[in-house]
Amino acid sequence: MFHTFSNQEERRNYGGSAFIEIQFCKLPAKTKRKDLAKKINFWQNDSLYIDDVETFFHEYSHIFNCGMYSNLESGVVDLYGVNYYAPNFIDPIIQRLKEEKTAEYEIVIEWLDKAKRYNGFYILGI
Repeated sequence: MFHTFSNQEERRNYGGSAFIEIQFCKLPAKTKRKDLAKKINFWQNDSLYIDDVETFFHEYSHIFNCGMYSNLESGVVDLYGVNYYAPNFIDPIIQRLKEEKTAEYEIVIEWLDKAKRYNGFYILGI
């Protein structure tokens, strides 16, 4: 369900663009909330890609239920939009993953540990 790619060609050869992308937010911590969704560069090589949208939503939607949408509202992960997760949500999400042991949760935890170096992360819908 979760994949990483070393370059864009590898990603295209695997499945094109039919992925949800979990991406580090590399903007400065002082970036205004309203600007967080305006400066996203899609298809990053250090992103985590999801190819099974249905399983992801079933297994993870109740865990990633604290993201901020581009309209600044918050709620369960939007599979077709932009979801931003501030750095202070990373540890609680990791804790829930450890408790619930969702499908391939170890991969997600490893990636989220790296996200602590950044200004949170995004889940970018299809």
